[in-house]
Amino acid sequence: MSRLERRYVNVEDFARAARRRLPRIFADYIDGGAFSETTMHRNSADFERIALRQRVLRPLGTPDLSVAVGESRYALPCGPGPVGFQGLYRRDGDIAIAQGAAAAGVPFVLSTFSINGLEAIANAAGKVPDFQLYLDRDPDINAARLELCRAVGVRRIFLTVDTAITSIRERDVRNGFRSVDRLTPGLIWQFARKPGWSLNILRRGMPQVDIVRDDAQFGKGALAQATQLSSRLEKNLTWNLVSDLRQQWAGELIVKGISDPEDARRAIECGAEGVVLSNHGGRQLDHGTSTVSRIAEIRDALGSGPILYVDSGFRRGSDIVKALALGADFVLLGRPFAWAVAAEGQSGVDRLFQLLRQEVQITLQLMGLSTVEELQTGGRKNLII
Repeated sequence: MSRLERRYVNVEDFARAARRRLPRIFADYIDGGAFSETTMHRNSADFERIALRQRVLRPLGTPDLSVAVGESRYALPCGPGPVGFQGLYRRDGDIAIAQGAAAAGVPFVLSTFSINGLEAIANAAGKVPDFQLYLDRDPDINAARLELCRAVGVRRIFLTVDTAITSIRERDVRNGFRSVDRLTPGLIWQFARKPGWSLNILRRGMPQVDIVRDDAQFGKGALAQATQLSSRLEKNLTWNLVSDLRQQWAGELIVKGISDPEDARRAIECGAEGVVLSNHGGRQLDHGTSTVSRIAEIRDALGSGPILYVDSGFRRGSDIVKALALGADFVLLGRPFAWAVAAEGQSGVDRLFQLLRQEVQITLQLMGLSTVEELQTGGRKNLII
């Protein structure tokens, strides 16, 4: 058994290691939620309300964790969701996660706020990522980002719609994330106390957000750019803008940030191929519902055709199994991959995939199932709610 296998036996092991290695401003940015963080805690806690149905003495076939998502098939039913600023947690963090996803046979969704850009990711991973789009208030900037996606060969865009109003994350307020635009004495002290992180990140200068690297209006360096990017988000997001984007984008369009069945149906009416059931990891509406508690209702509203992704709060393979049984097509994980890449880089990402694969497979087999397809065919009959 390797050192990584002994040290990291679940997602929380990566979280603890990441917190030890990162300056507080970045550890808190990953971990924090909105206001009292009630929604964030509900995301994880509500998995406990659902039990798995165990069946025994059933013949088990060859394990097959592959899953059909729209017209695509992936080797696993889960993969990395978009998380901003991964390259601040580990140099070339976005590339490490993209390479891990490519090796695991699953898609990678790149954030607008990524340090490594679309072209760098595609070249390093040998696979063009999906792209998570935040709409800027300037239509010309949005058009330029769509053109970049076309030029690189992006097939699928995840339009994020739940951040028009930026909530307050109290940890970020205390640390000054998205309000400081330069190094302060407090930040210098934080960085000095984390020499491993500092040597890895700062020896080549403070990273920049790739998509605005050459645009002076967004500032210089990731801290300043984070502040500017957040302040420039389109505040008047409406369904008309979704319809307009549908007309401008010929590839797949997924609307991310849906929590209500009526909104899910409306997204499909506007031409989207699917939605992401998401509350932004509990980072937006405080005292909202968990995503796992809404999967069945959203699936019923969508019907069988549209794609249903889900994120927020997933930490175990059993969580993923529950989501699939409830009607989700694919699970996106944000914080777990941020923790893994921050803690151990590429090897951490690979180990996390290994853990998730193992947990999903063992859970299925103990339920008397061999494949994800069997799980999805049985659906909610595999659960005790």
